[in-house]
Amino acid sequence: MESNTMEIAHEFLPFFRVYKDGRVERLQGTETMPPSIDPKVGVQSMDSLVSQQHTLHARLFLPIATKQNHKLPVIIYIHGGAFCVQSPFSPTYYTHLTSLVRNAHVLVVAIQYRRAPEHPLPFAYEDAWEAIKWVASHVNRDGPETWLNQHADFEKVFLVGDSAGANIAHNMGIRFGVGELGLKIIGMVLVHPYFATSDDKGEFLEYIFPSMEGLSDPRINPGGGGVDLEKLGCRRRLLVCIAEGDSLRDRGVSYYEAVKKSGWGGVVDIVETAGEGHVFHLVKPNCDKANILTEQIVSFINQD
Repeated sequence: MESNTMEIAHEFLPFFRVYKDGRVERLQGTETMPPSIDPKVGVQSMDSLVSQQHTLHARLFLPIATKQNHKLPVIIYIHGGAFCVQSPFSPTYYTHLTSLVRNAHVLVVAIQYRRAPEHPLPFAYEDAWEAIKWVASHVNRDGPETWLNQHADFEKVFLVGDSAGANIAHNMGIRFGVGELGLKIIGMVLVHPYFATSDDKGEFLEYIFPSMEGLSDPRINPGGGGVDLEKLGCRRRLLVCIAEGDSLRDRGVSYYEAVKKSGWGGVVDIVETAGEGHVFHLVKPNCDKANILTEQIVSFINQD
């Protein structure tokens, strides 16, 4: 019994192990911290239930000095972590998102989704869509969350994600383009997006996404020609952020070029950070280049 408990059935480093008894051991991104009021950074946060059925929450971030009924742009933020680690409640994302809120003066809704391998893709896509619909339920100022009712400018909504979260954000942008929810998603920021190519080995993706239609599946490989990028639901602008030392860099470039060629009616731009790797800004949040990347995102959010 004890040996069965410790025997590994599947292992995908550095993310998780699955033991033969079914237990999943996450190897990173498990630390969490409670919401708080932080006068030092001028940001307050709180958690709100999004899905009672699946016990999924969103963590909201708001500048402390926000006056009653003052409306702010809304960032719907989708965290990364290879679809299987991290959460919107981690210290890593607290640091990053409070910085975004403080500098851009926005309301952030960081959404939770069920993670692989216990909940393989496409669960994360469905949960993200449910969270967007939950945000939209506040458009008439009578939703369940007071901060959204009082402070959200639903004419200025942005989808933002990093790594796997950028992949999910892209898919939400495509899905949003099919129908209206009362929100106006005017922009999207994809930071170091996690996309596949037909040249990948695919073992990891096949394990966490067993219903995937091969490595050409447009949800994983949107630059492969299987998706109509012209239908992206962010109306005005798209920013793709890449890093020179990131193994996923060229996929971000390919996505940027595919959107440019698609006939999508907005403005698409790309910025590259020299000499840094994948999600370096989360690993080294106080370095100069992380600050520059944050400034680039803030400028994108705040432009007219």
